[in-house]
Amino acid sequence: MLTDSLKITQNDARKLLGAASPDAALLYLYIKCGNRVQDAEAELRMNRTRLNCAGATLRQLGLLEDEKSVRIAPGERPAYSERDVLEAMEGDNSFRGLYGEVQRLLGRTLNTEELKILLGFVRYLGLPGDVITVLVSYCKDRARQRGSLRNPSLRTIEKEAYAWAERGIDSVEEAAAFIQAQNVRFSRLQRLMNLLQIRGRNLTAAEERYAQSWLDMGMEEELISMAYERTCLNTGGLNWAYMNKILQRWHEQGLRTAQDVRAGDRKPSVPKGASGELGQAELEAIAQMFQEG
Repeated sequence: MLTDSLKITQNDARKLLGAASPDAALLYLYIKCGNRVQDAEAELRMNRTRLNCAGATLRQLGLLEDEKSVRIAPGERPAYSERDVLEAMEGDNSFRGLYGEVQRLLGRTLNTEELKILLGFVRYLGLPGDVITVLVSYCKDRARQRGSLRNPSLRTIEKEAYAWAERGIDSVEEAAAFIQAQNVRFSRLQRLMNLLQIRGRNLTAAEERYAQSWLDMGMEEELISMAYERTCLNTGGLNWAYMNKILQRWHEQGLRTAQDVRAGDRKPSVPKGASGELGQAELEAIAQMFQEG
């Protein structure tokens, strides 16, 4: 087993700690030391299930290249007929059992068009039945998180199914690792929404992209709060693009914590605008950008 010296970036460390998976952290260190993932089962004394789950967690965190990932081009989806559905229902016990379980999870009877979609999960995407039931449960939970009291449609679940197929999620271990990563992401976004005093609604797609980019930059919550306060003082409220400009500026300067910014603000030798506080010229430039936009 290789034990070469290694350096872990702060961003990678945050991801590993956020995942709270000792097996994933161990596998990450093992690979970073120059060892082959194919040898990990024997050398790390992990059984196949634990190893698969650890690998899946690293892939969901973006810390391990996903060799299983497939790309499904638009327009390739097959069109199943009612006859295809009837034959599957009559001659495939596993599909009939899956049909019953999905109906139970969604609390309603599936119509023929929905059965065609479900058949595509099995025959075209190649998803195992147990993975499909996990997928349906995940989509139900996500709908609840977003405030919906209705179960998702098969069309909605279909979009997520294709996303899972592209990520190479074809086992319960892979699915569990993905859901764990998504739950961590949702929890972090909820804390950020509370910090920004956003209540009673969900983030828009554009807002969520901003918020996720700040978390991906490794910005701590106190620093984001500081940027929010300065944004409100300078613009009179929450201006996402303006706040993003502040945080990008701090990120470029290597400022990752509120303490970093305060230390920069206290340096007498630092020209105005070079510390964590944006200078007047920069503020005017940002304001001009908004006017032109």
